[in-house]
Amino acid sequence: MQFFNKINPIGIFDSGIGGLTVVKKIASFLPNENIVYFGDTARVPYGNKSNSTVIEYAIQDAAFLMKKNIKLLVVACNTVSSVAIDILKEKLDIPVIGMIEPGVKLALEKTMNNRIGVIGTYATVGNKAYTTALKKNDENVEVFEKPCPLFVPLAEEGLTKHRATELIAEEYLSGLKELDIDTLILGCTHYPILSDIIQNVMGDKVKLIDSGTAASLVVEEYLNARGLRNESHQQGSYQYYVSDLPRKFKEIAERFLGNQIDHVDKIDLETLIASGR
Repeated sequence: MQFFNKINPIGIFDSGIGGLTVVKKIASFLPNENIVYFGDTARVPYGNKSNSTVIEYAIQDAAFLMKKNIKLLVVACNTVSSVAIDILKEKLDIPVIGMIEPGVKLALEKTMNNRIGVIGTYATVGNKAYTTALKKNDENVEVFEKPCPLFVPLAEEGLTKHRATELIAEEYLSGLKELDIDTLILGCTHYPILSDIIQNVMGDKVKLIDSGTAASLVVEEYLNARGLRNESHQQGSYQYYVSDLPRKFKEIAERFLGNQIDHVDKIDLETLIASGR
């Protein structure tokens, strides 16, 4: 295992913009850490692509961030976490933290009746990544998964309080609500943006599990255990890279993060592809 200077950045990537909810959580837990974020906006979404394509893209994304001398990689994409996390761990000589395992761990800690719901993209739900991981940790747990694909564009359009979003949430979640689950994993990094509406539909008795929050706790634990936490007293720096449309990314990102972004750099796709070779 290769170890880095404490001031080296944390690398985070996603297929697009949803991973910024993870950036926001990590920044709140670890405000002194430097972060480099890459959103593959030219090829979003990953959720409707084949596993082999997702793996190929994930390797390229990770290779690009590795050139930034990151000390730890966070895969802020549930789709990649469900199909490519083991491959990334084998290929890279730094720690790789995905969304599935931290979310599963937190959900099992919170559930009281062992009935857990999972919502996510078609790919995440189709791969049964959460069900497999939950059953591996507790064979008695009952898991109910539901794809909610329209939540992604609704979050990106900022329709967090719109009646249309409420109606779609009711349509998606009414079946889960009837299954007596007491815990619901938000298995897509876009979904925390809509957590108020999701909570209203599910009711106060259902605990929502934000995989970004869970992953942030794991990142903090890892850095503390390895003595790699940035001990600077200064606010961490943030670099943002995308593969397409930086202006659109900046607009949505500022809505997600709740603060202004000074600059977003666009990476040429050919350069990105070459980085993974």
